[in-house]
Amino acid sequence: MIFTARIHHNLRSSTLLHLRLSRKLCVCGDGTNLFTLAAMVQLHVKRGDESQFLFNTTVDISIETLIQQVTQVYNGRLKVERICSEIPELADHGITLPPNMQGLTDDQITDLKLRDEWEDKCVPSGGADFKKDEIGCRNGHAPNDKMKNILKKTMEEAKALISKKQVQANVCVTMDIVNEALDQLRGAVMIVYPMGLPPHEPIRMELENQEDISGTQASLQVIPEKEAQLWWAAKELHRDKKLQDYIGKNEKTKIVVKIQKRGQGAPAREPLVSEEAQKMMMMHCYKRQEELKKLDEADDDTYLQSEWSDRQALKRQLQGLTNIKWGPR
Repeated sequence: MIFTARIHHNLRSSTLLHLRLSRKLCVCGDGTNLFTLAAMVQLHVKRGDESQFLFNTTVDISIETLIQQVTQVYNGRLKVERICSEIPELADHGITLPPNMQGLTDDQITDLKLRDEWEDKCVPSGGADFKKDEIGCRNGHAPNDKMKNILKKTMEEAKALISKKQVQANVCVTMDIVNEALDQLRGAVMIVYPMGLPPHEPIRMELENQEDISGTQASLQVIPEKEAQLWWAAKELHRDKKLQDYIGKNEKTKIVVKIQKRGQGAPAREPLVSEEAQKMMMMHCYKRQEELKKLDEADDDTYLQSEWSDRQALKRQLQGLTNIKWGPR
């Protein structure tokens, strides 16, 4: 009995230790304990009909706080995408020219006696390879192949962290993940350009939150926090309420919410049938139509010559009279 009690005591102690370690290890950057992650509300955030990301929260959260958190992640992902769109240009054609030199030909720059004072300061590590920018936005002094690979590889890794494919992988996106992607991009730029980038470089302005995207297509995608709205089941989630006022107190819930600017009206409702189910239904209808076509074409009585339509087939099989052939073999 003493031996058995010791075994139970040891098992209980090891189990408690395992649970404590699990609780310590399973903590999100925002303080959320992943040990209870399965009992959290999962939001599938969309903009229009396009999936954006998954976001975990609780039913006790206020809609005001929820809108703030979701909008930060949404706009943070857009920032990462904007930086990633500029990285290939930086890798292929070097830093951006000053605004008064962009779009000018070499002769025009010479005639106007313009000079890029940042060309000698912002030199890529390992030297530069000249590759002229046909658009005339960058100085053409691109990093070497090794540094170029660092930039492009880091860009792909950062894009993968905030990719829309994370929805299919059931991976939730948080501000910690967005900040990690930004830190990766910032680190890669510092490796390639240890002296930094010029102040008018779009990548530097994005990393320092000094970007000016007014009048661009990218500005139409950004949603300010004060103008953001969340919609669920054709209902606007009002800021003065809590999430549980709409979906109840069940934490194990997954809902689709749509984010948009105030004043754009109610977004379109979710389709009753998913895209995959719709494809399966269309395939089934197509197969059924093909079968009906074959039946219409086969109006004759040739099926009477087939083996399955012979009423005496079972009798001959029992009597051993099947597969009888006349003549020598």
